[in-house]
Order: sequence, then structure tokens, then C-alpha cells
Amino acid sequence: MSEKEQVSTRPISGEIVRHGTGVRSNRAFPTSEYPHNLDPFVLFERFYIDPDQGFPMHPHRGFEIVSYMLDGGMVHEDSLGISNTATENDVMRITTGSGIRHSEFPADGEACSGLQLWVNLPRSQKDADPDYVDASAAELPTETRDGATVTTVVGSGSPVDLRTPMEYLDVTVDETWTWSLPDGWSGFLFGVAGSGTVDGYRFTEGDVVPVTAASALEVQSEATLRAVAVSGRPHEEPIDQRGPFVL
Repeated sequence: MSEKEQVSTRPISGEIVRHGTGVRSNRAFPTSEYPHNLDPFVLFERFYIDPDQGFPMHPHRGFEIVSYMLDGGMVHEDSLGISNTATENDVMRITTGSGIRHSEFPADGEACSGLQLWVNLPRSQKDADPDYVDASAAELPTETRDGATVTTVVGSGSPVDLRTPMEYLDVTVDETWTWSLPDGWSGFLFGVAGSGTVDGYRFTEGDVVPVTAASALEVQSEATLRAVAVSGRPHEEPIDQRGPFVL
């Protein structure tokens, strides 16, 4: 990326991806418009699963998965023998490590949607034992900050953590909210619902603002704007994604 691309806070539209098996997503990155990973993040997308469709049992390794539900319910089953149904504002984290198999289907034959983030594992932890944890919406801390209501999905106070230092916030902005990133971290802002501006640029549902150099962004809503703000400490290692594996 050029220096200009790194410091820009202009929102980018997501890209529709069709996975087959009745699943489509609005992918934030990597896309044709932003063909990059965002160290330490491999990819991020909002997924939509049609009734009675989904992902049959399939393998992953080399990264961690955070699935955060927005509508409906999703049933997770894996090769560790774990089965869990996550509903609105519940979160699941999978450490794929040396390898895991899992399936994802909508609960009760009804459509569902949510957000899925892939976080790279550092090379020293690629062969970590696979692991799984989940948390209900009631377990995630929510507070009112200046101009916004903020739920911490991953970060201080959340029972969900990863092997990469990071923060994942679900933010409903009523007026103006300033998102600050730790020095040296990268991240992104993704529009879930509503519209507004980010640093003066128009920002709406499905838009993403990749951040690799800015320390703070000013987010302003037009009525109510819901977004997720995700940041993490880069590993400064190449991200080698090969389908369901990150080597």
C-alpha cells in the first residue's frame, strides 16, 4: 500500500461474496477495492444464511474466528464435541490452531445473519491446540460513553479473549463519538445499520474504513448509527491465506 492509502479514512463499500450452500456475505476485506489483509486481521464480513442452508462440517487451521450474531440464531458444532446455539448479540470464538472441523447452520430452520472476523495467529502459535469459547449477550459489558453506547465483544471486561491483543466494540452512535486506537495498532470500522460520517466522509451500512496509521476517528450519526470498531496489534508477519487455512 502507498502512504496515501494507509492514512486515508475514506469509507470503502463492501463486496458481495456468494459462498454457495445458501450463504452470501458483504465482505469488508480483502476485496477488489481493498485487496489487502489488515494485519493481524485476515478477513471480515457480514454473513447471511438462508433457511435450512449453511456450512456443513469443514476444516480450518492457523487462525482464530470470532462470530458475532446480529439476527436469528446459528448452531455451531465442532470436532471437539462442542455444540452451541448463538443468538442475537452472542459471540463465539474458535482457536483453530493445529486444526479443527466445524459446521454452521441457522437455528430452527430460520434465516440468520452475523459478523465473522478471522484473526491471524503468530507463527509461533500456528500449532496451538484448538479451542472454543462463547459468551451470551448478557455477559458482554455495555456502557454509555460520550455520544455512544458501547458493548465490548472482545477486550476489557469481556469473557472472550484471543491470542492476539485486540479490541472489538459494538457501538451505537447517537451523536458524535471518537474512536481512539492504541499507538501502533491497526483496525477498521464497519457499518452495521444507519448512516452518518467518519471524519466528515459519508458512512453507511456495509461500508468499511480500514485504519493503519490514524490514532483517532470522529464518528457522527445522522439519526442512529450502529458500527463495529475492531483494532489489534499487528504481528508484522506475512498472512498466507489458502482457502480455509492461514499458514
